[in-house]
Amino acid sequence: MDFYRHNVLVTSATHAPSTPAHPTLNRPNLVSVGTVVWLSSELMFFAGLFAMYFTLRSTSGQMWAEETAKLNFPFALVNTIVLVASSFTCQMGVFAAERLQPRRAGGPLQFVRWGMNEWFALTFIMGSFFVAGQTTEYAMLVSEHVSLSSNAYGSAFYITTGFHGLHVIGGLIAFLFIMGRGFAAKKFGHFEATSAIVTSYYWHFVDVVWIGLFLVIYVLK
Repeated sequence: MDFYRHNVLVTSATHAPSTPAHPTLNRPNLVSVGTVVWLSSELMFFAGLFAMYFTLRSTSGQMWAEETAKLNFPFALVNTIVLVASSFTCQMGVFAAERLQPRRAGGPLQFVRWGMNEWFALTFIMGSFFVAGQTTEYAMLVSEHVSLSSNAYGSAFYITTGFHGLHVIGGLIAFLFIMGRGFAAKKFGHFEATSAIVTSYYWHFVDVVWIGLFLVIYVLK
């Protein structure tokens, strides 16, 4: 009887489905979580800049009306469209990275076969265009006697847009780093793809912040 029970136990153990001793969990990527937390702190920083801008505007209404009349709205609109469009090209690069495709698989004009590097290079060019446009606008405003130290409006304008411009430059540096890694990697894997994805988080954040700045500074004069 004991021999029969022993055989049954052995047979059951042999045919039982194997289960890991420590089941794996679907944990969020720590790099992505850290990036989101950091961007949340950046959001608080820009919220402070918006508060400063509205506070100064509420105490200097007449001067604000005179100074905002010097802004070149069509020029800023074109600059804004280019920056917003760069979010779409950035996301196309992310899709390519998720396919683990760092470089194009066809001709240079076969956009559907572009890899991450091609889409990120185009995003870099568009971001550089925005920075160049913002620098040109600064030169135009200085010629209109609107500078950082001229009055409260000048201080608010240059501080808010200037800090945003620095964030755009930081994003451009990040794109160079990611593209360099894409060229240097012998095998493009999930580590490189994750770096591209978190960089896109930052770039989308920068674009959304600028949309808010554009509406406040150029539209809601």
